[in-house]
Amino acid sequence: MLYFCIPTYNEAPTVGLLLWRLRKVFQDQPREYEVIVYDDGSTDATAATLEPYHKVMPLTVLGGVRVGYAAAVDALCREASRRTRYPRRDAVVLLQADFTDQPEGLPELIKRFDGGADIVVGERPADPLTVPQPVRTLRRLAPWVVRPFVSVAGVRDPFGSLRLIRVSVIRDLIKERGNDPLVTGGGWSANVDLLLRAGPHARRIESVQLAPRYDVRERETRVRTWSDALNLFRFARSARGRSVRASRA
Repeated sequence: MLYFCIPTYNEAPTVGLLLWRLRKVFQDQPREYEVIVYDDGSTDATAATLEPYHKVMPLTVLGGVRVGYAAAVDALCREASRRTRYPRRDAVVLLQADFTDQPEGLPELIKRFDGGADIVVGERPADPLTVPQPVRTLRRLAPWVVRPFVSVAGVRDPFGSLRLIRVSVIRDLIKERGNDPLVTGGGWSANVDLLLRAGPHARRIESVQLAPRYDVRERETRVRTWSDALNLFRFARSARGRSVRASRA
């Protein structure tokens, strides 16, 4: 079973398109899947956009109140862990509702998972000109402010949201954390934090280059270059010495 876990906040223009493309990509795939969306207190038409998809795909919508990105990811991971019957065979796939993460790239992540990887990280290649300027600038700054403090061996880009994690790894992380949050921080910091926390429970971590798209969503980027870079620096400094050194293929 694949659990597609999607935190969403005010993404009515794109979340429906994302679900439609997910359904299309996996129509011909011999994999069972469920879609779990966490509606993080959206104030637009996100809930109404999601409603028709209950009839055409296995969709569950959680949330409804604003908790923030990290808490939404926490809730999604815990829900997938609760549902699974075969944690070694099942996987959580985290992706964004703004359609920057492309469903067409998911079969490659799943191929690596079937080959034995416990975590597969979607890494972004060099930024084309279609990437918003704040994102390009933060992409250049982020490694400089994080790498002196924390290490994710073998992963060039730990900041993106798209990744696959074996459910048994999520369960081990839940056992370790108990009632404490599985992931903290916001935005890119939360993405790094989840990788740092889940990585030590994985035997093998692989990465795949998958280019995001920014030309479909209607809204402007929520990245605020300098404040986000400062938040990354504060997170990395507080996480000083944490590293991931699971074996790689």
